Amino acid sequence: MMLRRRIFVIVSVLLLCVFGTMSCKKNVGSPEDNAIVEEKDEGQQEEMPEEILVGFTAIDMENPYFITLESAVREALEKSGYQMITRDPGTDPKLQESQIQEMIDAGIKAIILSPVDWEKITPSLEKLKEAGVKIINVDTQVKEMDYVDAYIGSDNHNAGYICGESLIEKCPEGGKIAILECPTQNSINDRITGFEEAIALAENGFEVVERADTGGEFEKALEASQRILKEYPDICAIMCGNDQLAVGAKTAANVAGLTDLVIFGVDGSPDIKKELKKAENQIAGTAAQSPINMGKEAAMTTVNILQGEDYEKEVYEEVFMINKDNVDMYGTDGWQ
Repeated sequence: MMLRRRIFVIVSVLLLCVFGTMSCKKNVGSPEDNAIVEEKDEGQQEEMPEEILVGFTAIDMENPYFITLESAVREALEKSGYQMITRDPGTDPKLQESQIQEMIDAGIKAIILSPVDWEKITPSLEKLKEAGVKIINVDTQVKEMDYVDAYIGSDNHNAGYICGESLIEKCPEGGKIAILECPTQNSINDRITGFEEAIALAENGFEVVERADTGGEFEKALEASQRILKEYPDICAIMCGNDQLAVGAKTAANVAGLTDLVIFGVDGSPDIKKELKKAENQIAGTAAQSPINMGKEAAMTTVNILQGEDYEKEVYEEVFMINKDNVDMYGTDGWQ
């Protein structure tokens, strides 16, 4: 009995020591050694970083050029962790104004824009500045550039100039020409100015017999070209402010059965490059630009501005002539 009682006492003492040690343990060492899980209240939510929103608006999102530009911007911005919302004004300056206000209300921190009308965009620029939104102007300039934080575009003056130089080579004897323009878009204005400066240097003069405001649209270019070719079937060339207008002019020439005139465009679109591959074709060339490079540059500039990094205030992308002699270098399936 005495032996059993001693064993019971020893075991009891040992148990008291073990439980006492466990209840008196202190947190020591690293936090990982003493992981403490805090239970959240049912209404408590994990804080997420605020997503930075960037707006995008261009002249006409049915134009393949602007579709490609928007896609390049979106891809680059999303890779950098930004979200982008796009609005299509469809060549309507009033709609662009209301859509920009919607994007301001949505909380955009920056906007990448190409104005439908370089003058009528001014009230929207004022509202964007008042809201603290950074403005990155692409492709065609706004009139009041003081509102703009950065501009990314092509050398539009040179684009028109090299078209003029090519026309002099194609028609050294000079002749009557027509111009399809769009006074509300400064990019096209610059192209036409460059073109006219170039042909002014021709030994044999060119006479501009007609200028048509097309609004930058295919349908209006087609209608204008049909009227011009009916009135002046002896013209030697049509200078077009962009490739969509050139397609309209070519369509009208085909309908009229005119094969001798030459047509110039600006953009370097896949449609025009496919035309250049054809044996008999009125398209003489296109002053090409790269919406892909422009979009990437615009996105990078936007990110730098929002992050307070250094950036170029103005960036001008190179332009170059694509014609039947070099079209194979650039391919016809996409933009360069």
